[in-house]
Amino acid sequence: QGVLNEILLDDFRALKIQYEQAQLKGKAKKRPLDTADIAALQPFHWGYEFDEIISTRGGFDVIITNPPWEVFKPQDEEFFAKYDDSIRQKRANRVEKRRIKAELLEDGEIRREYLDYQSGYRHVSAFYRSTPQYQNQISRVNGRKQGTDINLYKLFTEQCYRLLRKPTANEGGGACGIVIPSGIYSDLGTKQLRQMLFGKTEVTGLFGFENRQAIFEGVDSRFKFIVLTFEKGGQTDAFPAAFMRHDVKELAGFPAEDSVRIGVDLVKRSSPSSLSVTEFKNALDLQITEKMLRFPLLGEELPDAWNVKLSAEFHMTNDSDLFHDAPGAGRLPLYEGKMIWQFEHGYAAPRYWIDEAAGRKRVLGVKRVDTGQTLGYQGYRLAHRSIARSTDARTLVASVLPRTFAGHSLNVWSRITPEQMLICASLVNSLVVDWLLRLSVSANITMFFIYQLPVPRLTPGDRFFDAIVQRAAQLICTAPEYDELAAEIGLGSHRNGVADPVQRAQLRAELDGMIAQLYGLSEAEFAYVLGTFPLVDESVKLAALAAYRDL
Repeated sequence: QGVLNEILLDDFRALKIQYEQAQLKGKAKKRPLDTADIAALQPFHWGYEFDEIISTRGGFDVIITNPPWEVFKPQDEEFFAKYDDSIRQKRANRVEKRRIKAELLEDGEIRREYLDYQSGYRHVSAFYRSTPQYQNQISRVNGRKQGTDINLYKLFTEQCYRLLRKPTANEGGGACGIVIPSGIYSDLGTKQLRQMLFGKTEVTGLFGFENRQAIFEGVDSRFKFIVLTFEKGGQTDAFPAAFMRHDVKELAGFPAEDSVRIGVDLVKRSSPSSLSVTEFKNALDLQITEKMLRFPLLGEELPDAWNVKLSAEFHMTNDSDLFHDAPGAGRLPLYEGKMIWQFEHGYAAPRYWIDEAAGRKRVLGVKRVDTGQTLGYQGYRLAHRSIARSTDARTLVASVLPRTFAGHSLNVWSRITPEQMLICASLVNSLVVDWLLRLSVSANITMFFIYQLPVPRLTPGDRFFDAIVQRAAQLICTAPEYDELAAEIGLGSHRNGVADPVQRAQLRAELDGMIAQLYGLSEAEFAYVLGTFPLVDESVKLAALAAYRDL
């Protein structure tokens, strides 16, 4: 064991990793690692423990595992709960938790144990991030690192691949069956693992569960996990899949008639930057998606069309020093996700206000000089909620903001004209586009999910362009703060907007019908899409279908 630990220590040193002793204040103190640090990790040396399997056989024939689903980093709440369990209780807010933590750290022994606990992760995490053994843990999407937390299930997935026997001329490679969270097929941070699986293995099954029947006790009933199976060697062209299943008995008959076969080519076309797998439930899902993918993805930069940039403005924690609890002279309201609904800007009252001068300075940042230039908050902006669930009545919620600041629970759209803004608002608020997004999203609508939506880049003269712009303007321009927008797109003023609920419902139904036609959906396909929104009132769906027929 000592010799093996020395070899592992050499690996750490080759990667220039040092021990980092955490401090209550200031930076951690670094020092060279020694054998005692390695021994404290209690490493499992696979090559020694399974010498015959790995050296003689070249690896395992079969691996079956259900690894931990935890992020590899220190958890303060978990540590301090050993001494005061009240830190876990619901009534313990952030202020109360900080108080409990501060009181406990006054004890010298607890303080030393806490700092050692914090220090025990840093060098190991650095090893996972830099060793060739785990080269698929950190993903890059459009040149940026994603999902930089080290998750144990991700480590196990890659380790399983490496421990499997390679294929030979006489037999295929080793096979793995692993139970892991659904993030393996959807999260940006697992893109690199998907590349590994698609490019170096044959994925033989992806069976997704939702924990509604408490398959795993103590796990949220909405949590999704999968049984993933793959064989080492070759590559994956297509794989059988099933999603949102509740009964483990269904595994026995998988793949079955009601499962789908997803081509990796479709994955690459629908999500080229992230390789996220869409939760297709049946062949009709695939058929409709193929029709919608005839249009370019929103994130594609097209030379001869309008393009969009998404961004966030104020962070609700990092920028909270600017927030005021009451309005005042020179202050603008801070818009949050819960303050908007589809085509509505006043869905809830603001909680915070920001002095415009201070907010403007923060938006400009330290590198930009204020020359009186017009900034985003000074104009109308399309924004969508960045937090929603696929099980909500509606998942994608967008509206045009008045001239104001926006918190990070909203993503704002820029680089588009007022007419293009209204086109985009209508598209993303449509039932058809919402349906497609719901196949991929679970809880958070990252910008990448929006960038991966196929969106017609409509221009004046295109079918439905004027009709969509006018209807969207009538829905949005219902208050005096939208008079300039109304005038610019030919509506006149907010007095020509539509506030009557019945008339608004009709306008929205007509927009849904037009957009279904734009994407080329048949009546049967549109009816199927409408049927996937169980919490939307039946009258809304019938009106949308009637509007589709009228066109």
